Amino acid sequence: MSVLIAKRLVAFVLTLLATSLVVFTVMRVLPGDPAAIILGTGAREDTLLALRQQMGLDRSFVAQYLAWTGGVLIGDFGTSYTYAVPVSQLVAERLSVSLPLAVFAILLSTAIAIPCGVVAASRRGRAGDLGISAAAQLGVAVPNFWLAMLLVLVFAVGMGIFPAGGFPGWEAGLRPSLKALVLPSVALALPQAAILTRVTRSAVLETLGEDHVRTARAKGLTRRAALWRHAVPNALIPVVTILGLQFSFLLAGTIVIENVFYLPGIGRLLFQAIAQRDLIVVQSLVVLIAAAVVVVNFLVDLAYLAIDPRLRTGSGDVD
Repeated sequence: MSVLIAKRLVAFVLTLLATSLVVFTVMRVLPGDPAAIILGTGAREDTLLALRQQMGLDRSFVAQYLAWTGGVLIGDFGTSYTYAVPVSQLVAERLSVSLPLAVFAILLSTAIAIPCGVVAASRRGRAGDLGISAAAQLGVAVPNFWLAMLLVLVFAVGMGIFPAGGFPGWEAGLRPSLKALVLPSVALALPQAAILTRVTRSAVLETLGEDHVRTARAKGLTRRAALWRHAVPNALIPVVTILGLQFSFLLAGTIVIENVFYLPGIGRLLFQAIAQRDLIVVQSLVVLIAAAVVVVNFLVDLAYLAIDPRLRTGSGDVD
């Protein structure tokens, strides 16, 4: 266990360093002057020069990189060029929307996908399997932004059950805030549930063909008992892997959905920062997202150990 933790910590540090360097370099190579974007194209050259000095853009690449990474290490991500507030404050405000949205979506996706995948595997080749497989294929093919607009038309514009967009803020109360997240969560969850259903079905089918399941059946265990006691637990490792990847995607890849529903989350903040060339916000968000992905992957590795006791008797690594 200690070897696993040490390896993952080293990978965590190296990944963040590589990500920070690549992002910092790309943002400096891209065309466009942040000072000119802030002041406008008609700004005087001396005014632009003064703003560049204030923003630290007149320093060398190495000096800028070291200053930024040094601040990140102590929790200081700098100040947004556009909003003139600390980046950490911006991230905290937007994360209060994106994190619940991602959690709701992954819970809904899991609640739909795992039962559907198990049912499809247990009824292979029959009507239930064909119906679930067809629905999963449709869910994979449908873009989530199209599904989001369809949900708005039906449940917001047509039926008036949920708001079409916007977020009232948690201070407005739990009920209106949760209602504002229902349609975005469904739009995010259904395509992910389709993918997870197919993975669950394949994993369970593969496990059903293994020797220990056939032995359990030969000893008199019913098909249902063999399915839930032996096949499903042993099929969870690939399912947990996909869940980890999906949660990372939902936390970081909600740009389109948050823009469709006008949600003030991390994805929309990243989109706005890129459009406004707010370098410090883009850099910080990408590094934080990379850190979140590495942490989720580490938690997935720990989940492997909890699911499969055989891994705890090995070298301590799950690779």
